[in-house]
Amino acid sequence: MAFYLSDNQDPWSKPGQKKSEQQDNGSEQQEPKQQNNQQPPDLEEAFSSLLRKMGGKKDQNGNQQPASFGKFIPAIIALATVIWGSSGFYTVQEAERGVVTRFGKLNQIVLPGLNWKPTFIDEVIPVNIERVMELNTSGSMLTQDENMVQVEMTVQYRVEDPAKYLFSVNNPNDSLKQATDSALRYVVGHMKMDEILTTGRATVREQTWNTLRDIIKTYDMGLLITDVNFQYARPPEEVKAAFDDAIKAQEDEQRLIREAEAYARGKEPIARGQAQRIIEQATAYKEKVVLEAQGEVARFSKLLPEYKSAPQLTRERLYLQTMEKVMSNTPKIVMEGGANINVLPLEKLLGNLTASQPTTKAIMAEPVIQQPVQPKIAVQEQPQPEIRRGRF
Repeated sequence: MAFYLSDNQDPWSKPGQKKSEQQDNGSEQQEPKQQNNQQPPDLEEAFSSLLRKMGGKKDQNGNQQPASFGKFIPAIIALATVIWGSSGFYTVQEAERGVVTRFGKLNQIVLPGLNWKPTFIDEVIPVNIERVMELNTSGSMLTQDENMVQVEMTVQYRVEDPAKYLFSVNNPNDSLKQATDSALRYVVGHMKMDEILTTGRATVREQTWNTLRDIIKTYDMGLLITDVNFQYARPPEEVKAAFDDAIKAQEDEQRLIREAEAYARGKEPIARGQAQRIIEQATAYKEKVVLEAQGEVARFSKLLPEYKSAPQLTRERLYLQTMEKVMSNTPKIVMEGGANINVLPLEKLLGNLTASQPTTKAIMAEPVIQQPVQPKIAVQEQPQPEIRRGRF
């Protein structure tokens, strides 16, 4: 079998491809290799090309000349001014105040909201005036009675004046910590250890607060102390057991005092009631005695006319009434038989009588007021021999 090739066909090419097309493909494959071997473009040429595109003129020979740079200076200045002005806008939050410094010097304090400042001239430092900050101070401190005690205290504060907070002292937070430590040591040094550990905690807190307020007022740091909390006060570990016993004894003392006060509060109303009852009884007894005296006076006032009309009879009746009252409340001894006893065993008899009879209260019999009996005429006509029976 014989193959015939045309003049335009390459024997090593694809079937149906001409020799001219094969040469074109070869040239296209060589171009990327040549491009890879090229160096990076020159910056001066690129800049000159840009200026020519932006409006360069042609010279007499027809060559393109670069445009003049002075025409673009106003546009560049305007663009820079717009960028500079827009970069000066800033926002201050609600809880903050903006401290503005101009070339490092305090200029003003701006309020919350959108504000503007000249960039590169003014600088704004935001300061939060509503956030409450906290610091702790603790350590071993010497008391008035030359004992060591472990004390810890927490101080809460916030910024009151942003300008003073930033520029009055170098480090206001560190200065406040040192002032708190000094105030606490001063207060602890003027109190005894027992008082600090037991009943003087509130006193330590109040005095430390007042002393710290005076110290920061002198430094004028722009801070406001909102609260001071006395965390704990502990004795040294070497004597902790003894102080625990002492504190327990004081707690027992306070417990007994509270129990005594509760007992007193329970007994006091009863005592007051008894006192009021005794007072009322005394008042009633006084009224009774007064009324009885008034009754006696009234009775004798009524008997006076009768006594004047019949004195002998009235005296006898009064004598009998008096003896009746006296003898009704007097123990009596009846001797039977004719035994002769020189000495009566009164102690034995009275003792038996007292044991046999229950103890009763002597009740004064109410005086009976009787109308005096008018003497009869027959008695006056036939008088009986007078018998004197009393002292009247």
